[in-house]
Amino acid sequence: MNPELEKRLFYQMLRIRTVEEAIATVYPEQEIRCPVHLCIGQEAVAAGACATLSSEDYVVGGHRSHGHFLAKGGSLRAMTAELYGRETGCCRGTGGSMYLVDLAAGFLGATPIVASTIPIGVGSAFASMLRGESRVSMIFFGEAATEEGVFHESVNFAVLHKLPVVFVCENNLYSVYSPMSVRQSEDREVFEVAAGHGLESRQADGNDVVTVYNEAETAVARARSGEGPTFLEFKTYRWLEHCGPNYDNDLGYRSPAEFQEWKKRCPVERHRRSLLERGVIGEIEATSLTEEIQREVDEAFAFAKSSPFPEARIPFEHIYAL
Repeated sequence: MNPELEKRLFYQMLRIRTVEEAIATVYPEQEIRCPVHLCIGQEAVAAGACATLSSEDYVVGGHRSHGHFLAKGGSLRAMTAELYGRETGCCRGTGGSMYLVDLAAGFLGATPIVASTIPIGVGSAFASMLRGESRVSMIFFGEAATEEGVFHESVNFAVLHKLPVVFVCENNLYSVYSPMSVRQSEDREVFEVAAGHGLESRQADGNDVVTVYNEAETAVARARSGEGPTFLEFKTYRWLEHCGPNYDNDLGYRSPAEFQEWKKRCPVERHRRSLLERGVIGEIEATSLTEEIQREVDEAFAFAKSSPFPEARIPFEHIYAL
């Protein structure tokens, strides 16, 4: 991996982290009225996987997809304005945090219904194949989505037609407050379930951005060359509560000790430390990147707050009835 790419991955993770921390800071002001599912602690998956894609490729996400949207090139200003319910938002202020789209960046959409965008991503891959395009579709979802029937139907269809699609499972161990142990058998791994459908399936460290990049690069290359889909399971961990800006280690579904153990594996700090130790980046450059990102984030929030609210008719556009 060349130094410029390593620095770009660091920049992307740091940018996602800074945006999410800014949302957590301002959320108590109650100007952002939609629920927010923040991906602090999981930045490596979005940054590493999306870095392997071209601007022409497609991405779909789920309810925790700020990082996927930004890593694919979605407009930060449009995303921030959407959180504030403003007309300059990517859905003109009518969707909020869980409904993000930027077609110009190839981000086809994110929705809160678990597993609902998986068939959409498979559909876009099917369309690319029928059109003879070299586009790859990448689908992000949590491990709980693999418990939905539509996941298995979609994977089976993708395998049968050797579609150019990469399934990226971010296994953060919990679905809301339910650990893996009460949802799936302890005698198997998620990627093994996917492998049962006959597709290439791999499991890797989701807090190591270089590992994520390497695994995704191989999967994208396979898809683009006509070798079919790949399932990638990345083990990672969300730091904050399932929905909202706070920590919830006091609720009892996970322990403070577990959280601290995962925090030591912080993907942003881990990669930053590696770059500094190997001389790929210096402290001055790292500080400069931090300041540059902070300025961009501040400007995006100022833009959002100064933008107008949508007219009352706008939420009713594109709604049809027989």
